Order: sequence, then structure tokens, then C-alpha cells
Amino acid sequence: MTKVVITDHELPDLAIEQELAAEHGAEIVEAQAETPAEVIDAADGADGLVVTYAPITDEVFEALDDLSVVARLGIGVDNVDIESATEHDVAVTNVPDYCKDEVPEHALALIMACERRIRSFDAAIRNGTWDWKEGKPMHRLRGQTLGLAGFGMIPRSLVEKTRALGFEYVGYDPYVSEAEFAESGVEKVSFEEMLNRADVVSIHTPLTEETRDLFDADAFARMSENATLVNTARGGIVDTDALAEALRSGEIGAAGLDVLPEEPPEDTPLKDCENAVLTPHTAFYSEESIDVLRRSATESVFDVLAGDEIDNVVNPSVLE
Repeated sequence: MTKVVITDHELPDLAIEQELAAEHGAEIVEAQAETPAEVIDAADGADGLVVTYAPITDEVFEALDDLSVVARLGIGVDNVDIESATEHDVAVTNVPDYCKDEVPEHALALIMACERRIRSFDAAIRNGTWDWKEGKPMHRLRGQTLGLAGFGMIPRSLVEKTRALGFEYVGYDPYVSEAEFAESGVEKVSFEEMLNRADVVSIHTPLTEETRDLFDADAFARMSENATLVNTARGGIVDTDALAEALRSGEIGAAGLDVLPEEPPEDTPLKDCENAVLTPHTAFYSEESIDVLRRSATESVFDVLAGDEIDNVVNPSVLE
């Protein structure tokens, strides 16, 4: 019988996964592994894995001889060693479109919360102060420039959702052509020019060695003193110590972060920044998106095992 191991999850139950497994005559095994060793122990003899945060390292691929597919329960695959997976002929899948509405909506919510000083007003009222001046300085969005770091599906959706607000758009993504930017009405620029010109910067790049700490002290020094930074991508893209200093010193105006380098954080200097809005890595969430995520990830395991063609394999060369 085909064995699929759920290495770790934050789901209320595995009813959807069990339902799909029954349709394919497979067995679902539940674990809550946090280390490669725990993954190996839980997944002995597994044909496929469904993974949330567990590290799927070279050690895991070396140990699990029967493994054919790893399905990431999400978009990013930075907790999976893709190079090792490919060397061991293991397909890695993700769910690239499951929160295509939710993440840009959350990015927009953070933009609005920062630009309209929602946290400052709320805190002032709760402390007994009713004064519109608590939000100064504030500027209208129409005519401001929204900078997009990364230009995949989600930032393109953000452009569509914000068009009525009157933004102008610039974007940085070395892997997307100028023509593709132009199709969405966005001017392609260098990273430095985006920082120099944007009033609001929204981050949508994957976390790689190239993008780790991409937004550091030098980046903040290039931004306007009224600029807003929003991150709904990966926490490691932003140097949060440098960001906290930039917020405290007035080097930039505000920040809205849904992701942090360590989650949950034992401590972060951003908690003490009144001009920072923090949410707990929730941009992906709606009841609808979770259903799509679970079904797509689990089905991709059975599709790979059956030899069916699918388009969400991160390392498609293994299928050749």
C-alpha cells in the first residue's frame, strides 16, 4: 500500500487528506517532526511526504530510499533541499496559486494600516486621546509610487487590486522581462532605483541566498523618510534589526510585516516600534485557501506517484 506521511502540520484534523488517500487506496501517517532525524523516523518506508515546516535535508533524502515525492504545503520550498531531491530523483511540488487573492489583499491591508496610521489612532483612543493629529504626517495614496520587489503572480494581483487607488508602479525582478512588467503597467527598474523612487515597497521575492537580508541598512538609507515597507513574503529577506533602527530614527516612515526571520519570535525589536504593524504569518489564510491548499498538495503526491503530468513540480527534470 502506498504510504504518505504528513511530516508536520497546524491543521485541525486530517479529514481531507484521509479522504483523498482512501480514494487512491493509500495510507496516511501523521507526525509532528521538527528535525531531520524525526522526519526520518516518522517516514520510514514512505512513498511521499506532505511537509509544512519540517526540514527536508540531504540527510532525509539519503535515508528514505522509497521516497518519490515531497509536497510542500505552501508556495515557498526553502525548507526542502531541492538540489538533493533532484540528485535522489525525488520530485518536489508546491501549491503556487492557492492564496493568490489572500496575500495581495493582506499586503494591501498592511499598506493601508501603515499609510493611514491605523495603529497610532487605535492606540491613542485606547489611551484616552481623541486627536486626528496623532496620525501626522499622512499623505494621500493617489500619485504615490508603489515599488514591487519581485514580480510573480501575487504582486501582479496586487497591482490590479490597487489600481483604483491611483498608484504609479515600479518593480524590480531580474528574472522577469521588461515586456512582462509593461503588460501590467509597471516600469521595470533596478533595485536601487526602486528604493529611491518608491513611497511604498511591497516585498514578494522568494527567500534565497541572493535575497537573504536584501533589505538591510543600506537599502533603508536609500528609501524616503516617509516610505513604507511591507513584507508578506519571507522574514529572512529583511534585516529586522536594521529595520527597527530605521523606524526608530525616522529613516523610513512605517513598516507592515506578516513574516519575521524567526517565527514565532522569542524577541524582536520591532515590537517596540510604534510605526510597525505586525501580523503572525497569516497573509495566506482564508477558509477557502486552506481547502485548496490541502487538496492540491495531497493530490500532487498521488499524481506524481501515478506518473500523471502536473505543472507544479519545482524540479521537473526528475520526471524526465
